[in-house]
Amino acid sequence: MIGAITVIVDHSMPLLHPQRLTIFPASWHMSPGYIALMGFFAMSGYQIQDSWARDPSWWRFSARRLLRIMPPLVVVLLVTVFVIGPLVTTWPAHDYWTHIQTWRYLVGTTVLFYMQHDLPGVFADNPYPFSVNGAIWTLPMELLGYALVLVVGVAVLIGLPRLVLFLVLGGMVYTDTMLHATFEQHGLGGSLLVVPIGSTVSFLVPFVIGMVLHAYRDRIPLKPWVALVLFGVYLALSQTPASRYLLALSAAYGAITLAMHWPRKLEVAGPWVYGSYGTYIWGFPIQQLFILAGVRQVWLLILLAVPSAYLVGQLSWNYVEKPTQKLRRHLKTPAPVRRPVPAPPQVPATAAAPLRRS
Repeated sequence: MIGAITVIVDHSMPLLHPQRLTIFPASWHMSPGYIALMGFFAMSGYQIQDSWARDPSWWRFSARRLLRIMPPLVVVLLVTVFVIGPLVTTWPAHDYWTHIQTWRYLVGTTVLFYMQHDLPGVFADNPYPFSVNGAIWTLPMELLGYALVLVVGVAVLIGLPRLVLFLVLGGMVYTDTMLHATFEQHGLGGSLLVVPIGSTVSFLVPFVIGMVLHAYRDRIPLKPWVALVLFGVYLALSQTPASRYLLALSAAYGAITLAMHWPRKLEVAGPWVYGSYGTYIWGFPIQQLFILAGVRQVWLLILLAVPSAYLVGQLSWNYVEKPTQKLRRHLKTPAPVRRPVPAPPQVPATAAAPLRRS
């Protein structure tokens, strides 16, 4: 939830001032939203690796992942196309409903790898008219992370050592270095359909770090002081080329350490943070609606959008995600088959009888 709210706060600046990419000063060359996404991908890598470890079945794993990510996404897309769009579009109703882009947005974005960002006339007069819901651009990358867990998991099942994770991590870091993606640009490498490869690799680096931290959780301690030191080093070297590597490492280690050392007295708030995914995917269109209504101050947009997105995220959790998660009971891991213990061999009575002396 902290990450979702951080992203909403950071989006408030470019949505009102498109020349600004982040709420931080440009001279800092860092974005709190980007840092939060790095931590989010690391947490996802850790949790998804754990899901695979508990039930290494490719089809149940895939079904669980789709049940988690797709229902809330489909709902936000349906509401955007059939409710928000007709109410706020600057186009005539007939033109909106008959234009191919309306349906391309619905179908293509549901598929994710054909994602579209604009609806005809929707938010066209806002300062940032380029996207109806810019927050969901990372979801295809998340799916690629799931696929990576599946591929590595199967490779380990067939006999490869779990050290293969370090090979994957090294490959990701090397590729990330070559593609030069940052929060300011997608880098080199082009796109996989509509998904920027450079940014995808950048986010998969902390994702794989999360996988490594789970696979070696018995050997790699998660210490809060280490997390603070790593983040401090990142801040100190944020203007150097080393910041690329330190950001991924410090965000990944820090996010997972925070989750593991979350104060017990705050754990009672569990049900109130389950709506983080819904908060994340609803935040952007909610911000665009407030801007359409006339909000032009960053601080006011944050003040209005954060609680609104949080509320809608809770509704999404209780009425979309929680009910669909109940379908997981049909994906239970089968109980291990217990082989019957063979009975001890019967000893013939004649063999067991003592000999009598005559």
